[in-house]
Amino acid sequence: MPANLISGTQLSQEIRVDIARRAARSSSAGVQPGLAVILVGDDPASHVYVRNKVQACAATGIRSVLERHPASLTQAALLAQIAALNADPAVHGILVQMPLPPQIDPNAVIAAISTAKDVDGYSVLSAGELLTGAPGFRPCTPYGCMKLIESTGISLKGKHAVVIGRSNTVGKPMALLLLQANATVTICHSNTPDLGLHTRQADVVVAAVGRRNTVTADMIKPGAIVIDVGMNRDEAGKLCGDVDFAGVREVAGAITPVPGGVGPMTITMLLLNTIEAAEAAQGKIA
Repeated sequence: MPANLISGTQLSQEIRVDIARRAARSSSAGVQPGLAVILVGDDPASHVYVRNKVQACAATGIRSVLERHPASLTQAALLAQIAALNADPAVHGILVQMPLPPQIDPNAVIAAISTAKDVDGYSVLSAGELLTGAPGFRPCTPYGCMKLIESTGISLKGKHAVVIGRSNTVGKPMALLLLQANATVTICHSNTPDLGLHTRQADVVVAAVGRRNTVTADMIKPGAIVIDVGMNRDEAGKLCGDVDFAGVREVAGAITPVPGGVGPMTITMLLLNTIEAAEAAQGKIA
């Protein structure tokens, strides 16, 4: 029997209904949630991502401020703008779209964003909060993955989870979130010998390596949950993930598609983090 499909599109829509409700409540109390998005340069993919984020804000009652800059922008000028947004009480979240031009150090930019407005959850301080279990903003993609797993109704307590990938934006925070949910976690990567040896023991597999067909049907334990974070293109130019979807679906218990799985959840978690930032600001005002 084919695996159940975990629809990120559907779950995202459900969560956004609640986000819109909370945004309206916050606005009626005098604090309209505000997200500032900074776009530097002319990267086509970045323009698409930013447009989608701005549209998502508008649809849920979040005020967005889009700041566009040429690729020649200096690091000093960008840091000055971030400082101004940090000081603006009408802005509750700040997002700087990556990648940045080569003259700008992305680590310096991320570090300049106030932790209270780091709705991407990428700063060292946000990473430290996640590591120690302190309250804080969680990186949007792994946060979305956790919501997708939760939607299956299966408890992670005592389950074995394998994360394929060790990036600071997905793999490492994903592993920490799974640990917080009381799963036993194995992190695999490009230097892991016999990847299938690990994945065949897993109740949950999260693939986040950016390489097509990394995970095949023979690597999956029957009934496992498979979350595909990958965004790749096949020979025909069709969007696909890191998982051989057709094959793995015949073995897994539940699986996310690409597209329509993790992707929609990433922006939704950004909106959710922004709402939480606004509610925290509202609490300070009250």
